[in-house]
Amino acid sequence: MSDIPLDAVPAASAPPARKRARLPGMVIFAIAWLLLMLLTALAADLVSPYSYTALDLQNRLTPPIGMGGEWVDPLGTDELGRDVLSRLIASIRMSLLIAFGATVISAVLGVSLGFLAAHFRGVVEQAVLALVDFQASMPFLILALAVLAFFGNSLPLFICLLGLHGWERYARIARGLAVSAGSQGYAAAVKGLGASPWRVYGRHVLPNIASTLIVSMTLSFPEIILLESGLSFLGLGVQPPMTSLGNMVGYGREYLTRAPWILLAPSSVIVLTTLCVSLLGDWLRDRLDPTLR
Repeated sequence: MSDIPLDAVPAASAPPARKRARLPGMVIFAIAWLLLMLLTALAADLVSPYSYTALDLQNRLTPPIGMGGEWVDPLGTDELGRDVLSRLIASIRMSLLIAFGATVISAVLGVSLGFLAAHFRGVVEQAVLALVDFQASMPFLILALAVLAFFGNSLPLFICLLGLHGWERYARIARGLAVSAGSQGYAAAVKGLGASPWRVYGRHVLPNIASTLIVSMTLSFPEIILLESGLSFLGLGVQPPMTSLGNMVGYGREYLTRAPWILLAPSSVIVLTTLCVSLLGDWLRDRLDPTLR
């Protein structure tokens, strides 16, 4: 038997190289933009060139760079001479704080009620489902307008009110997944060992459904930002001297023809932030949902 040189072995017989999974370009952009927004919010006091409440009436409606402005106010000034860049940085911090707080409240409330319905079943489950259907059928904007008009406006109340938006989604998801987990072996085994309901749902059920809940939170987060912007635009959101992205848009609408930069800067941030969160949420859903692989 003649020896066959190794060089004669065809390259096709070698196992194919494993392809490396690469992040899509839009996902990389979304992550970079959201990191920039997060760093801006955390270091707002350090990176802001001026105080967002500082007035300079002699430099009212100064245009930004590219429209005849100077580097002293790179994004121009508003109707009271306040630096638009400084107000934009403070607005990003406020809007992200409101959206994050409201999303966490909504998720905690919805998951708690979903687990409650899955554990007790019967009358309790029917009551929770009826409450879910009532919340889903209620126009939230009308409810928010009524509550803010009756109780007045404060930042904690505003965050808690926005936290009531969308909790029924988490309740449905948590209830369905908890009922499914209860019929599986691991949850029944833990219950058979005498574990308390807190341990069963907190230590065993919740970690197994966390990926689905995280994806749902990323998809609800931009809705909270848009809702806050809409209420602030109507004057029922963040009140002066505090500022938010919707607050800036609301004040800038009166100067749309004379000073469009007042409105365009926060509007662009709202559009890009909600778009990037939605892109990241869709990508996480595709990665974490086994039925879409």
